[in-house]
Amino acid sequence: MTTHAPRSTQHLPQAAGQVLVRFAPSPTGWLHVGNLRTALVNYLFAKHHGGQFMLRIDDTDRERSRDEYEESIRHDLDWMGFKVDLHTKQSERFERYDLAKARLIETGRLYPCYETAEELDIKRKMLVGRGLPPIYDRAALKLTDAQKAQAESEGRRPHWRFKMNHAPIVWDDLIRGSVTFDGAKISDPVLIREDGVALFTLSTSVDDGEMPITHILRGEDHVSNTAVQVQVMEALGHTPPRFGHMALLKMKEGKISKREGGGDIRSLREGGVFPLVLASYLAKIGTSDAIELAGSLDELVQQFDIRKLGRAMANYDPEELARLNLKQWHRTSYEQAVELSGDGRLTPSIWEVIRPNVKSKEDIFSLLSVFTNDGVIYADARSDSKDRDYLKTAASLLPTGEWNEVAWENFVAALKQQTGRKGKDLFMPLRLALTADQEGFELKNLFLQLGRDTVQARLLDAAGMTMNP
Repeated sequence: MTTHAPRSTQHLPQAAGQVLVRFAPSPTGWLHVGNLRTALVNYLFAKHHGGQFMLRIDDTDRERSRDEYEESIRHDLDWMGFKVDLHTKQSERFERYDLAKARLIETGRLYPCYETAEELDIKRKMLVGRGLPPIYDRAALKLTDAQKAQAESEGRRPHWRFKMNHAPIVWDDLIRGSVTFDGAKISDPVLIREDGVALFTLSTSVDDGEMPITHILRGEDHVSNTAVQVQVMEALGHTPPRFGHMALLKMKEGKISKREGGGDIRSLREGGVFPLVLASYLAKIGTSDAIELAGSLDELVQQFDIRKLGRAMANYDPEELARLNLKQWHRTSYEQAVELSGDGRLTPSIWEVIRPNVKSKEDIFSLLSVFTNDGVIYADARSDSKDRDYLKTAASLLPTGEWNEVAWENFVAALKQQTGRKGKDLFMPLRLALTADQEGFELKNLFLQLGRDTVQARLLDAAGMTMNP
């Protein structure tokens, strides 16, 4: 049974340098936005309190762990601008888990079990069928040495269970408030598999205690793991850190997870999402703060307060993320645009024209082509005699001399007076002739950037005429 009380504001770190948090992903898939939010909260918390941020790769699952996933994790964090102060990998610490195993066996807290997976499944189904919780019956504790030897002679290899103390497990959660579990209602967890590999609960308890981690901030799906971890760490002689369990993210389709997919960071990065946009969004969803684009990651650090994180699942909305990303594009400098696009044809003046219409890196290339494909017929008006004659007239009225805003205004005034057109009828044929698109740049800016010769050539080409012999 779990109970909750209002969140306490006590025991939050006060002195700089005392905080050490860890982000501990398993390299068994690409990071998704749920993972990244956990990393972000840990990073902001640590830096806000003058502490350190550790990346710990939890790669004890050697069958599913992949080097490319680990490399991607590191790349994602670097791309986000997270300064990793400490690095470690669980695969380099197996001897520490062996020592912890020996200590727990010596103190009577870890015991061997010889049931097969099928036998345990039958036990669980029998308990559930009787309306009882599926808690392990500790039958293995009653085995004699002879019975253990007999099991091993039959080829059975033991898995090892941690003997829970049947006492209340209580902690003051930084997000959920006071949390209480009844130790008697928690099944003795398996800490060591039949092949001798330490499972998550043991390895993370050893690492968090020895490093030592001061605060563990993770998803609320780990709450029951924390109840066990508290006892395991205490049995190993460690003081458990402070815990904070965040509500999970959800999309319209359901929860976001590595297994279910949705919002992987690699795809978002390749799709043109800015790291600051992602940080701004993930830092604010699930809080009462307005979701707006931050000026920098340091600004998010200063604003961070873990007490703002709510208990309800936070809604991840790709459309809201796209809104922020569009805002970031609109404030992107020319130098940043050149770096992102890698296109040397981009000039400062062209960037000022196309920037309001850019939503992705790909847009830069497509919009830039409007300024580089001189001589191409952008819109053929020959099928419409009215527009064809109109464009001829427009070409003849182009001003000579200075090519500036006054020239544009004089051109529009003369075109209105001579043709009687206004509004859409006035501007749409010009837009189609110059860009082959019904939407896009502000015509005045486009007019000025293209220059008189290019504007005239495109108007005449669209009218079925040509300036070239």
